[in-house]
Amino acid sequence: MTGGGMSEREAEVLAALGHRLTNAQIAARLHISVRTVESHVSSLLRKHGAADRKELAALARQSRTGELAGLPAARTSFVGRSAERAEIIAAFESSRLVTLAGPGGVGKTRLAVAVAGAAAPSFPHGGAFVDLVPVRDGFVAEAVAAALGVAERPGQPLEDAIADRLGRGRALLVLDNCEHLLDPVAALVDRLLAVCPATRALVTSRERLGVPGERVVSVEPLPPGSDAVELFLDRAGAAGFAAGRDVASRICARLDGLPLAIELAAARGAALGADGLLAALDDNLRLLAGGRGGDRRHRSLRTVLGWSHDLLETDERALFRRLAVFAGGFGLDAVVAVTGGSRSAAADVLGRLVDKSLVVHRRDAGGWRLLETVRAFAAERLEESGELPDARRRHLAWAVETADALTTARADDPDTAWWGRFDAVADDLRAALATATTADAAALPSPEGTFAAGTADGATGADADGSGVGESAGARVGVDRATGAGADGSGVGESAGARVGVDRATGAGADGSGVGESAGARVGVDGGTGTDADGSGVVGVGGEAHRLARRLAGLTYGRRFLREAVARYEQAAVLAPGDGEAARDLADAAECALAFARAGQAYRLQLGAAERARAAGDGNAEAVALARAAVIAERHPGFGFDDEPEEERVRALPAEAAAAGDLDDPYVAAHVAAARAWSTGRPDVAGRALEAARATGDPVLTSSALDAVICAADRGGRAREAYRLAGERLKLLPAMDGDDPRTGIEIVDALHTASFFAVAVGDLHGALEAARMAADDDVTGSHPALAGSRLVPPLVLAGDFDQALARAAEMVDGQARVDAPPGRWMAPALGMVALAHGLRGDDTACQAWRARAIAVGHIGPASRYAPLITFIDARLAIHQADLTHTSPADGPGRGPEGGGGMFGRYAIAAVAELAVVRGEPDAAERVAAAKAAGEENAWAAACLKRAQGRLRGDREALSESAEMWGRIGAAHEREATLRLLNLTDRSG
Repeated sequence: MTGGGMSEREAEVLAALGHRLTNAQIAARLHISVRTVESHVSSLLRKHGAADRKELAALARQSRTGELAGLPAARTSFVGRSAERAEIIAAFESSRLVTLAGPGGVGKTRLAVAVAGAAAPSFPHGGAFVDLVPVRDGFVAEAVAAALGVAERPGQPLEDAIADRLGRGRALLVLDNCEHLLDPVAALVDRLLAVCPATRALVTSRERLGVPGERVVSVEPLPPGSDAVELFLDRAGAAGFAAGRDVASRICARLDGLPLAIELAAARGAALGADGLLAALDDNLRLLAGGRGGDRRHRSLRTVLGWSHDLLETDERALFRRLAVFAGGFGLDAVVAVTGGSRSAAADVLGRLVDKSLVVHRRDAGGWRLLETVRAFAAERLEESGELPDARRRHLAWAVETADALTTARADDPDTAWWGRFDAVADDLRAALATATTADAAALPSPEGTFAAGTADGATGADADGSGVGESAGARVGVDRATGAGADGSGVGESAGARVGVDRATGAGADGSGVGESAGARVGVDGGTGTDADGSGVVGVGGEAHRLARRLAGLTYGRRFLREAVARYEQAAVLAPGDGEAARDLADAAECALAFARAGQAYRLQLGAAERARAAGDGNAEAVALARAAVIAERHPGFGFDDEPEEERVRALPAEAAAAGDLDDPYVAAHVAAARAWSTGRPDVAGRALEAARATGDPVLTSSALDAVICAADRGGRAREAYRLAGERLKLLPAMDGDDPRTGIEIVDALHTASFFAVAVGDLHGALEAARMAADDDVTGSHPALAGSRLVPPLVLAGDFDQALARAAEMVDGQARVDAPPGRWMAPALGMVALAHGLRGDDTACQAWRARAIAVGHIGPASRYAPLITFIDARLAIHQADLTHTSPADGPGRGPEGGGGMFGRYAIAAVAELAVVRGEPDAAERVAAAKAAGEENAWAAACLKRAQGRLRGDREALSESAEMWGRIGAAHEREATLRLLNLTDRSG
C-alpha cells in the first residue's frame, strides 16, 4: 500500500486524474477496464474526502508533501536575505498571516518564492502561489481558484470552494503583488483564516493588508557592501561580465542596493564595461536629481530602466513597449498578434530582451512576462509612441481569437483539459474586454498600478510619495474603486467595462446573490434589464466587444465561475448590436443564475429578455422567455427568491407567452405547454407538456416536462411512478451539454430528484448510486456538506454506520467552512446520524444530533420534515424494546397522514411496527392500514412484513422479511430480523 491507504493501482489512477485524463483514457493507459477505473475513482473519493474527480485531480497535482501549485521555478540562484528568510519562517509559528512589505523592485516576490519553497515540507496539504499582477479588482477569488484547481458550484460560492480546499489540513497560500487589490485580498484572507485554522498566508505588497493578526516583515534593499555586491557579481558573471568587487560595490552603492536595478545593470555590463556602467549611472542620476522629489531608490530604479531602454535596438524597443498591453503572461503567438511580423523575428527579439533582463522567460509555465515595474515603464513608452490605439485593437483581436479557440477546445474536450489554457489567459481576456469598453481611449488593460517605482494611488494615479512617477499611461485611468468614476469626476470608466452602477432593486445585488457585489458590479449592468446603468443602451466598440463578452461568459460558465458568467452575459447584453442579440444574452444569463440557485434573479432576467425580444419584433423569443419565467417562478419558489414574485403576474405569463409566439413552432409550443403544466399542477396538462417536449427532441425540455409529471405523481401518492420517471430523466443526462447554461438546473435537479425518490421508495442501492453520481458530476458535485447530505441517509438505512458517520463528519466540517448557515436540506442527514448513534447505543450523541436536525430543519408538527423525526423516534423505540425485551413507553403513537415526502412511508411503517411491539389492541388494524406505504416503499414493505411476523409469531413472515431486507441492502435491519427469528425458534 502507498501513503494514505491507497493501493499502487489507486495511486496510478490518482496520478492520471491529475493529468485530467478521462476514465477511458486511464483504462487504456493502465490496460484495465473502464468499470475498474470507476471503482478506483469511487474508492479515492471516499479515502480523500473529495467531492468529485476535479478535486481529486487538484489533490493529485499537489500529492507530493508540501507541493505548492503555481510556485515559480527559480531561474537564477537566490543571493542573501538569510536573516529575513529565517524570520519569516519563524513568524509562521505565531502568526497565520505574514506580509512582506517594501517598495517595487526590492525583491519581495523572489524572497516569497524562496521562503515558500523552503517552508513547503511543513505544509503537507500543499497550497498555491498566486501572482496577482494581472488580476483586476473583483477577480481575486477566481485567481486563487484557478491556482488551486477548484470551481464554483450550485450552493457553493467560489470563496467557499477555496476554503473547503484549504481547510482540510495545514496549507500555505501565497498571494504575490497585492498592492492594487488591498481590499479584496484582505477580505478573502480574513475569511479564509477564519474558517481554515491550519492555513497560513504569505502576502507581498507595498503596504500592509490591515487584517487582524497580521505580521509585517519589512523588506529593505540589500546591504550595498555585502549581499548587493554578491548579487551583482553573480548576475554579471552569468552575462559574461567579470567585474571586481570594488567596482561592483560602487555600482551597487549608486543603485542603493535595489535588487531589480542591480540585475538590470549587471545584464548591461558586458556591453558597457565597468566604466560605461558607472558613467551611464552618473549621467542619468544627475539628470534625475534636478527633477521632482521622491524616494532616491525609485530614482535609482527609473534611471536603470531608462538607460537600459535607450540602449535597445529599434526592433527591441518596438516590441518591448507593445508588450505592455498584456495584463499577464504571453506566448509567442500572442506577441506576434500585437506586434506584427513573423514568429521567428519575434522569438529572436524576445530572446534578446530576456538576455537584458527586461523580459522574464517562464520556463516552468511556458511563455514570457514583464515584471510589474518594467511593464508600467513600457506602458509609458507605448503611450508616448502614439501606437497605443493600434496595440489595443490588436490585443482585442487576439483576445477574441483566443476566446474562439478556447470555445472550440471546450466543445471538443469532454473533460476539463482546457481549464489550464483558459486560466493562463483569463486575466488578459478580461482586460481586453474592459479596455475595449472603456470611455478612456488612452487607458491600458491593466491593474490600477502605474510605473512601479512607488505605490500608485487607486483614485488619483499618483505615486504614493507624490513624485508623479507613472502619471502617464495606466495611471491616468484613475478609476475610483468605490464608485467606478474617474478621479477627476469626469466619468472615466462609465462604460460597460468599468461602471459599477448595478441596479440593486432589479439586478444582481439585492436578491442576495452576491453577483452585484462580486461580478455584476465589475462589468456595470442592470441585472433586471440588461442595460447600462444610466439607461443609455448599448455601449462599447461594436461587434468584437460583444463577441468577446459572450465568449467569456460561456468560458467562465464552463470553468464554473458561475457568478462571473451571469455578469458576463449581462455585459454582453449591454454591448449587443441589437435587441435580438441582447435578448439571447439575458436569457443565457438567467439560466446561469438558475444553475447556482438564484431563481429570483433568473426570473427577472427572463422578463428582461422578453422585453428585448419584443423590441426586436421576435415573438417566438419573447414567448420562450415569458414561458421560462413562468416555469422558474412556479417550479423553483424556494431556490433563491428573496421576494416572491407577484402571483397575479406569474399566473398571467403562460397566456402572454401563448399570445406572443407561434404555437405551430414545436419549440415554442413545448415551452408554453411547460409553463401551463407548472402553473396548473394538473397531471393531464403535465402529460401534454411531456408529449410536446419529446416532439422537439430537446433533452433539456424533456427533462423539465418529466419533472412536472414527477411532481404530479408525487402529489398523487405514486412514489414508485415518480421514481421510474426520475430514472428516465437520468437517462437524458448524457445527451446534455454540461457547458450549456440551460442544462445546469436540469442536471442539478435530475440528480437530486433521483436521489430523493430512491430513498422515498426504499431503493437503497439506487439512492447510493444517485448520490455518488451527484458527487461525481461536474455541475452538481459540491462541497462535502451537500455531498454528505445525499450519502448519509441511504448509508444509515443500509446499516453502514461507519461510512455514514465518516461522511457526516466531512459534511459538518465542510459546512463549517461555508460562509452561510446550514440549509434546511441538511436536516434529513443530521436526523439519520442521530438514528445511527441511537442504534449503536450512544444516546447522548443521538439526542445531540436529533436536536441539531430539528434546529436546522425548523422542524415542527406540521413541518415537511416532521415524518423524519417520527420515524427516528419510532425506530429507536423498537430497537430499545428489542434490547430490553420490554414494552417501550416512549415513541410516537401515530404516523403522519398521507405518507408523502422522503420519510413519510418509513414513519408510517415504523409506527405500525411499534404498535405491535407495544401490544396495542389495534395493532393488527394499524399494520393493515399501513399497507399502502409498503406498496410504494421497499423498506416500509420489509418493516411491515416483520411487524406481521411479530404480531403472529410467524417464522415464515420473519424469514421473508429478512430476505426483503437483504434484497434492498439494509444489513442492520436484516440482522435485527434474524435475531427475532432466533428468538422465535427458541420460544417455539
